[in-house]
Amino acid sequence: MKKIYWFEPLFFLFFGIFHLHRIWGILDRKAYAEFWLGIMESRGVLYYAIMIILAGFCMLGIAVFFKERRHNYWWRWIYLCGGAYLLFDLFAIAAGLEFWHELLCRMFDTTAWYWNIIWGGFIILGGLVFVLGLTLLSDRKKNDVIN
Repeated sequence: MKKIYWFEPLFFLFFGIFHLHRIWGILDRKAYAEFWLGIMESRGVLYYAIMIILAGFCMLGIAVFFKERRHNYWWRWIYLCGGAYLLFDLFAIAAGLEFWHELLCRMFDTTAWYWNIIWGGFIILGGLVFVLGLTLLSDRKKNDVIN
């Protein structure tokens, strides 16, 4: 039986909640955009705490992907693809890459016709990832009982 590492359910539960919080963006565009743009521009303690948690989970996931490369579960590809994207995102924000900053400003444009499409997509993704996290948590507990 393949091993589910202790952090794997937590990875998906955390990212699920992180994406599901964007329901706030559907309910109150202005407050949501002001909050996140403020976090990104101020780069205070909360900004760095979030970056460290996100980057840490991604690096753990990518490490497990390569460690288990001969017998990976299908969902570990999310670590490689999603983790690489997120690490680039965090790098681009931290490095102040102009094109990325412009993209983020467009994403947080509360008057944009595509607002609900972008944030709705993240919400759907969050729900799916959260359910995956619950499934992995259940499977891990079953595996612990069997072993």
